[in-house]
Amino acid sequence: MKKMIDLIAEELAEAFEKAGYDRSYAKVTLSNRPDLCEYQCNGAMAGAKAYHKAPIMIANDVVENLKGSKCLSEVNAVNPGFINLKLDKEYVADYLNQMGSDEKLGLEEVEEPKMIVIDYGGPNVAKPLHVGHLRSAIIGESVKRIARKMGHKVLGDIHLGDWGYQMGLIITELKERQPELPYFDDAFEGDYPKEAPFTIGELEEIYPTASGKAKEDDAYREEALHATYLLQNGHKGYTAIWNHIMNVSVSDLKKNYANLNVGFDLWKGESDAQAYIPDMIERLKKEGHAHIDEGALVIDVKEETDTKEIPPCMIQKSDGASLYGTTDLATMVQREADYKPDKIIYVVDKRQELHFVQVFRAAKKTGILPQETDLKFLGFGTMNGKDGKPFKTREGGVMRLEDLIAEIAEEMYKKIAENRTVAEEEARETAKIVGLSAIKYGDLSNQASKDYVFDVDRFTSFEGNTGPYILYTIVRIKSILNKYQAEGKSVEGLRLSGAHNESEKALMLEVLKYNEVMENAYEELAPHKICAYIYDLANAFNRFYHETKILAEEDEAKQKSYIALLMLTKQVLESCIDVLGFEAPERM
Repeated sequence: MKKMIDLIAEELAEAFEKAGYDRSYAKVTLSNRPDLCEYQCNGAMAGAKAYHKAPIMIANDVVENLKGSKCLSEVNAVNPGFINLKLDKEYVADYLNQMGSDEKLGLEEVEEPKMIVIDYGGPNVAKPLHVGHLRSAIIGESVKRIARKMGHKVLGDIHLGDWGYQMGLIITELKERQPELPYFDDAFEGDYPKEAPFTIGELEEIYPTASGKAKEDDAYREEALHATYLLQNGHKGYTAIWNHIMNVSVSDLKKNYANLNVGFDLWKGESDAQAYIPDMIERLKKEGHAHIDEGALVIDVKEETDTKEIPPCMIQKSDGASLYGTTDLATMVQREADYKPDKIIYVVDKRQELHFVQVFRAAKKTGILPQETDLKFLGFGTMNGKDGKPFKTREGGVMRLEDLIAEIAEEMYKKIAENRTVAEEEARETAKIVGLSAIKYGDLSNQASKDYVFDVDRFTSFEGNTGPYILYTIVRIKSILNKYQAEGKSVEGLRLSGAHNESEKALMLEVLKYNEVMENAYEELAPHKICAYIYDLANAFNRFYHETKILAEEDEAKQKSYIALLMLTKQVLESCIDVLGFEAPERM
C-alpha cells in the first residue's frame, strides 16, 4: 500500500498542476499545529519567487482545485500561504480496513532487496557478557529486524573476539595449573579429550588471573605471547584447547543472548578471517596499496577534503603481528567472497569511529570491496548510571549482563506482585517479559549515538515513555477484545466505519503512520523513531479508551467499528515491539 502522506501528495500535485504550477511544490508534511490541521503543504511559499506571486494567491489557486477531493474533508489557505489539510474520516477508515486485511499491515517492502550483513555483538570469548555488550546487541538486533521487515536479506554476525593474546594467556595459566594435560605434551600422539578441562565459571576466572599475572611478571607475559604465536601457527595441543574454549564460551554466549532475545545468523570470529590475511597482505604490497612506514605496513587513507588528520590504516606491525584493522579488512574479504553484500552495517561504540573511517577507506581504495558497497558505521553512546559514569554494580564493579536482566526481572516481579491476580509462576514469567521490554525500550528509545542514563526506577515504571507502559497498553487492548468475545461476539471480518469522535480519529491517524515510520526507521537506521511512534500511538489509544464507552456501547455497528480499530492498533503495536526485540504477555 502507498503511504497516506504520498496519497495526499498525489492529490496536491494534481491540484498544483491544474492551477498552472509545478507539481514539485506539492510536498506534504505532518502538521506542526495539530490544533489547526492534520497535514500541511508549504509549497505556495516555495513557489512565490518562481511565479512572482504572493504565496496566499498560489495557495488559494491550489485550494480551489482541491474541491471534491476524495481524501480531504477540509482544505484551507492561510496567510501568508500555508495550505492546511484535514483527512476525510471515511477515506481514513477505508485505508485502515485495507491495512487490516493485509498480513503486512500495508507495509510496502522494497522493490529490490539488498544483501545486508550487520556486524554487532563483538564479545570476547572466555569472558562473561557485561552491560558494555548491551547496546551493540540490542541496537544491532533491532536494525536487523527492521531491515528484514522492509524485505531485505539480512545476516547478523556476532564477530567474536576469539583470536590473539587472550588465548595465549588462558593456555599459559592452564599449563601452570595442570601441566600433566596431554595438550602440553609435544610427544602426545592420541586423540585429545572430548571434554574441556574447565567449566565456563572456571574459564571466566582463569582469564583475569592470567591477565593480572602478565602485568606483574615479564617472563609469564613472554610465555603467553609465545603460546599465542604457537596457537596461531597451528600447534596441535593448543588448537585443541582453543576448540574447548570456543565450545564452552559459545554455548554460554548463546544462552545469555537468548535471554536477551538476540540471535545471530553467523557465529564467526576474528579466527575465521586469519586464513585470508596472508594473501590479502601479499596483494596489497604487490599492487602498491601498502607501504612500510616506521617499520609497520600501512595504507594511506587521507583525502584532500579532510578537515582533520586521518592517520594511515596500519595492517601489520614491525614484528609481523596483525592488528584490528588487519582482521577487519580480512573479514571484508571473506564477506565479499561468501555473501557479496550490498551493505555492511557496523554497530559499534562511537569512540571507534576513526578506526572505521580508516578501514572503510582502505577497503574501497584497495578494491577489497567494490565502490558501490554501502558501508555504514552506526556508533552508539555509553550506557551510564545516575552518576553520569558508565553503569556499574552497587559495589562499583562491571555488572554482568545476566545479573542486570535478573535484577530488572526481580524489580518487575515486585511491581506485578503488588496487585497480583495471577499465580506465582505466571507472575515470574510475566516479569521476565516485561523486564526485557524495560531494558530494550529504555535503550532503544534514545538516539543510538547519544549517551543515556540507565534509570531502573524510570525504565520499570508502568507510566510514561517506558517499555512496561507500551506493554500495559497492549494488554489492555487484549483484555477488551477478550471480554468482547466472552460475550459471544465474533471479531472476524469486522471493519471500521469512520471516526465517531475526535479521540477515535486521532487514534486512526496514528495507526496509519505505521508504513511511513517503519520505512523511515530503516532509512535512518533509527529504532528510536519506532519507540517515539508507539509511545504516541499508545497515548492516542489510552485517550480514546478513557473518552469512549467501548464495551458498553449500545450501537452495535459503532461498537464493531471500535473493535476493528482496537484489533488493528494491537497488530501495529505488536509488529513494532517485535522489531524492537520484545513481546507482550497475555496479562499483567
